[in-house]
Amino acid sequence: MRSFARAVRQAEGAGGASATTAAWPDAVYGVLKDAGIRQASYVPDAGHARLIERLHADAEIQTTVLTTEEEGIALAAGAWLGGQRSVLLMQSSGVGNCVNMLSLLGSCRFPLLTLVTMRGEWAEFNPWQVPMGRATPGVLEAMGVKVARVDQADEVAEAVSAASVLAFDSDQAVAVLLSQRLLGRKKWTGK
Repeated sequence: MRSFARAVRQAEGAGGASATTAAWPDAVYGVLKDAGIRQASYVPDAGHARLIERLHADAEIQTTVLTTEEEGIALAAGAWLGGQRSVLLMQSSGVGNCVNMLSLLGSCRFPLLTLVTMRGEWAEFNPWQVPMGRATPGVLEAMGVKVARVDQADEVAEAVSAASVLAFDSDQAVAVLLSQRLLGRKKWTGK
């Protein structure tokens, strides 16, 4: 398994800005490769932008842009039935869209690995994001999803690695919540 420390050193050597901030998506990409991920689905999200770029650039990983997050649950189930592992990337506001489809995972024991960028937390500018941000962990847990939260950049790769083992080796639904503080402050850039 690639180590987070190695990813940080590589980012620093490449002249990356804040190595810790810039390196965690690259470290997560390495973890996903090591876990045998062959499909990645997502609704476009700035918090996942670097990871999405890395996944798109990899010819061995099929990427799918979703219109809604619950489509990613069905895609993950289909990938598993087809003998492949997948990851679903989404924002906390999309978790509410998945509730009905999450019941499929519990009924059929399909594994799910999802990485959720949190909104409605630290320095949130958009009040519409707050209710679902607050509800996300409880909603996921109520639907039988194991939840891990990450607040520090140097813990992301290890958390995703552990979550992938739990998901795919134990046929579990697992969500890694990436805190808004980890992602940085968002600002409205309206015209």
